[in-house]
Amino acid sequence: MNKKQAKERIEELRKKTEYYAQKYYDEDKPEISDFEYDMLMVELRNLEKEYPEFQSKDSLTQKVGGHVKEGFAKVTHEVPLQSLQDVFSIEEVEDWVEKIEQKAKENGIKDVRYVVETKIDGLSSALEYRDGKFVRGATRGNGLVGEDVTENLKTVKTIPQEIKDKINITVRGEVFISKKDFEEMNQEREENEEELFANARNAAAGSLRQLDSKITAKRPLDIYIFNVQKIEGKEFNSHFEELEYLDKLGFNVNPVRIYCKTIEEIKNAIQEIGNDRENLTFGIDGAVVKVDDLHFREILGTTAKTPRWAVAYKYPPEQKETILKDIVCQVGRTGVITPMAILEPVKVAGSTISKTTLHNEDFIKEKALKIGDTVVIQKAGDVIPEIVEVKKDKRTGNEKDFEMPKTCPVCGAPAIREEGEAAIRCTGIECPAKLFRNLVHFVSREAMNIDGLGESIIQQLLDRKLIANIADIYTLKFEDIASLKKNGKKFAQNLVDSIEASKQNDLYRLITALGIRHVGTKASKILAKKYKNIDNLLEANFEDLSTIADIGPVMANSIIEFFGQEQTKDLIAKLKEAGVNTTSLEEETTDNRFNGKTFVLTGSLEKFTRGEASDIIEKFGGKVSSSVSKKTDYVLAGEEAGSKLTKAQSLGVTIITEEQFNELIGDVPNRFKMILKGTDLMANWGQVRSDHFWILWGRH
Repeated sequence: MNKKQAKERIEELRKKTEYYAQKYYDEDKPEISDFEYDMLMVELRNLEKEYPEFQSKDSLTQKVGGHVKEGFAKVTHEVPLQSLQDVFSIEEVEDWVEKIEQKAKENGIKDVRYVVETKIDGLSSALEYRDGKFVRGATRGNGLVGEDVTENLKTVKTIPQEIKDKINITVRGEVFISKKDFEEMNQEREENEEELFANARNAAAGSLRQLDSKITAKRPLDIYIFNVQKIEGKEFNSHFEELEYLDKLGFNVNPVRIYCKTIEEIKNAIQEIGNDRENLTFGIDGAVVKVDDLHFREILGTTAKTPRWAVAYKYPPEQKETILKDIVCQVGRTGVITPMAILEPVKVAGSTISKTTLHNEDFIKEKALKIGDTVVIQKAGDVIPEIVEVKKDKRTGNEKDFEMPKTCPVCGAPAIREEGEAAIRCTGIECPAKLFRNLVHFVSREAMNIDGLGESIIQQLLDRKLIANIADIYTLKFEDIASLKKNGKKFAQNLVDSIEASKQNDLYRLITALGIRHVGTKASKILAKKYKNIDNLLEANFEDLSTIADIGPVMANSIIEFFGQEQTKDLIAKLKEAGVNTTSLEEETTDNRFNGKTFVLTGSLEKFTRGEASDIIEKFGGKVSSSVSKKTDYVLAGEEAGSKLTKAQSLGVTIITEEQFNELIGDVPNRFKMILKGTDLMANWGQVRSDHFWILWGRH
């Protein structure tokens, strides 16, 4: 490689490492494995060493990755939170120890001692105590400046709010999520069809760096303390002594720390930790070797990025070969059909792996997977098993291609993959796999608005087999509901009343509740107004639907497909039998004062919810948009209006207050005017359903 090529490669590597570091440290969404990133850094470090004329202080070899997230206050660390020099072979550890021993001889120091600890895979943080009380916590950030996450750290149960000695001390630790808790978190996210966390480290980092501490409090964060950054009124001679003192203060100290005297003991400690890593309750990505003598550390000093008195040995990811015996499909709560690999059981990083997700159809095609293939398995972040390679040279010719199913493996409804999406979904509304989510949506506020029928109650009803489909909501008995809670009679009566009241909802609410793909509340109102009753909508054809304003071909196809299914027809028949209204209650109005006008709502309104204000605008023929543009006619701004108001001002869009909005709709029929002006009925506005409200308006 000549100088020109070296320079180009160094620049390319700097761009790549900066990009991947941003994804890892700042966004908590890594795009490559730790090992792949480490190899890029090794190549960059070696090139910079070989061509020192191209070295730069802006290179990640010279600084700590990570930036302060917007929304957090900045904290300048009194003692920098440096990163460690990584090595990837025992030979490199031996070289480092040799240099340390040589430096010791030069300074007349005999018998250098070391401490070998686990390198916990988490987010490094500093905890500050004043007079023994926890006063501030911060992330590492770029090593010099971090994020103030004090309120979030207060939710971590293993961080003492007060320690045993009334001293001023700053300690450093690693915030992490245990293997068990991480697996449970991802299992729950998989069931809810949410994006899985890539690894435990990024799950911990993302949880700690939440702007809302209530979210952090729900995450199972833990911490191990591994260093004294600064202490007043007390001195130590050794690192091991520091750790024992931190233990006595009540800190949750890194439990794996091995005292070593020789290089052989260091190598044995690294091997011992490596052999036992699968039995640890927390994830690690290496072993840290530290000089124990704190005075010798001062002599050794630091570089701009790393201390010279410590080194981190990184374990390579363990990989094993096994056979892909079969591919089966599972249906998640939202209907996504996920292929799963059934494997010949193999032990990887301490766990026996017999299955793993194949994510989607594209993943299978990208890896060119066939049933019967020999595949290479590794654990991503030592937790999530994944297929990383297919051994095509080991194929026998007996392997079989796999195709994703055209129908749902649970209910038999059509399974579709829409353009631009990777997922294939079941479309059946009565699919048992989707039942919980379908029920949650059906009863939600924007749909049938059945107050009191929340997720926990729905789950209890399903667990007790009191409901088996959506229509069963309307067959629930008072005594069944009352049995769900201790002294549950009042709750049962309220829920029975709410279920009964929902039968009188407008047609648009029922259409919304059915959860037709791409069809939201706005489209549901358009469909209800156009077709008047559910039977007409059942008979609608593509040509008619696609000519309706705001109902495009994609939505039209989705509607035709949904109402063409036997499951849908069966559910509608059951709902009719239960007495649920399937007809539009909205009477025609000739008042189109807002015809052709587009409104944007922002901030908090006093007399309306945004949904109610939107209903009024649409009733008068106007449109409601979610974003401000030059085509916007009015921005209705309530209290604490945000960026939409600012944009409207910059574009010269007319801004109206709620009072001015009331004037615009001021000559509505008298009964409606009473509600607006705050009569006794207004005092109970929260109990007046917007659909009932429109009935009043239409009839007077």
